[in-house]
Amino acid sequence: MSKSKTTISSVFKTIIWPRRNMLFVGLILIIISRLASLVLPGASKVLMDDVVQNKDLDKLYMVLTWVVAAIVVQAITSFLLTKLLSVEAQKLIAELRVRVQQKVLGLPINFFDNAKSGELVSRIMTDVEGVRNLVGTGLVQLIGGSLTAIISLFLLIDISPKMTAFVLIPVSIFAVVAMKAFGFIRPIFRERGKINAEVTGRLTETLNGIRVIKGFNAEAQEITTFQEGVDRLFLNVKKSLTSTALVTSSATLLLGLASAGIMGIGGYYIIDDTLTFGEFLAFTLYLGFMITPLVQMSNIGSQLTEGFAGLDRTEELMNLTDENQLKDRTNELKNVKGDITFEKVAFAYEEEKEVLHGIDIDAPSGSVTALVGSSGSGKSTIAGLVSSFMNPNSGVVRIDGQDLSKVTLSSYRANLGVVLQDDFLFEGTIRENIIFPRPKATDEQVEAAVKAAYVNEFTDRFDDGLETVIGERGVKLSGGQRQRIAIARAVLADPKILILDEATSNLDTESEALIQRSLTELMKGRTTFVIAHRLSTIRQADQILVVENGAIKEKGNHDDLIRLEGRYHELFTYQARI
Repeated sequence: MSKSKTTISSVFKTIIWPRRNMLFVGLILIIISRLASLVLPGASKVLMDDVVQNKDLDKLYMVLTWVVAAIVVQAITSFLLTKLLSVEAQKLIAELRVRVQQKVLGLPINFFDNAKSGELVSRIMTDVEGVRNLVGTGLVQLIGGSLTAIISLFLLIDISPKMTAFVLIPVSIFAVVAMKAFGFIRPIFRERGKINAEVTGRLTETLNGIRVIKGFNAEAQEITTFQEGVDRLFLNVKKSLTSTALVTSSATLLLGLASAGIMGIGGYYIIDDTLTFGEFLAFTLYLGFMITPLVQMSNIGSQLTEGFAGLDRTEELMNLTDENQLKDRTNELKNVKGDITFEKVAFAYEEEKEVLHGIDIDAPSGSVTALVGSSGSGKSTIAGLVSSFMNPNSGVVRIDGQDLSKVTLSSYRANLGVVLQDDFLFEGTIRENIIFPRPKATDEQVEAAVKAAYVNEFTDRFDDGLETVIGERGVKLSGGQRQRIAIARAVLADPKILILDEATSNLDTESEALIQRSLTELMKGRTTFVIAHRLSTIRQADQILVVENGAIKEKGNHDDLIRLEGRYHELFTYQARI
């Protein structure tokens, strides 16, 4: 309950209150529209009791004029409401999507390690749509409908207090049923958002991994998995539809019985000459104007409940701690040299499962530090700490003598370049991927990066050259070609600190020779950390760190470690035999 109140309070402060002027105008418009709609019942009474009885043509023309004027007012206000509020609602949805996407991109790496990309897409695109019922016509109609019902109630009492009292009994029962139903429906809508995100996430994975699926003839099991998710979604929708149908059916039954009762009571009063035909007709129409908003409010209530459920999930996401929000990150880096040091650094992804133990590293500006060791030894974790993707649990990582955990990420990462083992390429052209870190790079700068990474060695053979479209994740290129584009991207970024994580792993022998030359140029004057399984690629490194079980077991240059005849010697001689 407290969570619901928090959400409603948050929605009021961040969404409704800033748009109070627009919502107030919308409320005025809907009140005018509803008041105009009440002209017809009053005109019907005058028509029956005065015009027809007295055969008064002048009053007939007057009644028709009022009715036509009321219809015109309703049409104009309806158009203005849609233009004003519905358009504003869609604008708000667009703004919220941008804000949520901005928030998600600011979350730390470990969040993405535990989240599915498809699920996040669903939360960004779908969960915020419910606000259209808050800022759009939904909320205003809810308030306007309430006012219409209240005004109609007083007009009904004025015509016949006894018939009005009879009507209020089923209306009160309906109100209780609706309130209970909405309290039951909201958790269902929250669960629907979760299920929808999971199904979307799995579908995204399926489409991204289509080659693996087809390669293992696994289409059937993927279809089954997706069908199970869709079935869960169906059962959730079925439950909410059942609840909503209960509200609608209750309205139909109870309010229908009220109408039937009014026919009987009204007929008796007309026969008894205590109620005119015009008054009965007006009462019936006013009753419709009181009941219709109540039925509409049941539908609007369902939409608002769904909207709040989506905003609950959005608020959960927005309340996560942004990696840029850490209050200790206040130092701006200027004139970066690139000296990186680790001082007794320990790190654990999970409590009591430490993966790095007391790491000490001194990587002076412009030096090349190679990390070698078996899989799972902690090499990538060290690279992740250098990248500021995570912070040590104890100890300090420093950049130019400053504690990296206290440095603003934007000022540090502006000096950082990364080439990963399976580097990500975006759908688009080769040029668009290369200029990704510097969209305003000149043609000369792009050309220099292309030549440095030997990208032109294969783009010169393409009809469209650098404008060749490479498909999602660069699917139309070979592994070596993708890797060279990633290296060209790093060359163009011109970073002070460079991380190469298995940067030559996807290359054939010829491509590796080309890339090694480009990497040699790329690493000049930059503090570089290289993770490599191919030890032949790091012989010229200033220092080689042998990492095993989260600790540095050996340290030195290639010749020193060969003479030591330890773990590095063992790995190097083994690869040399291969």
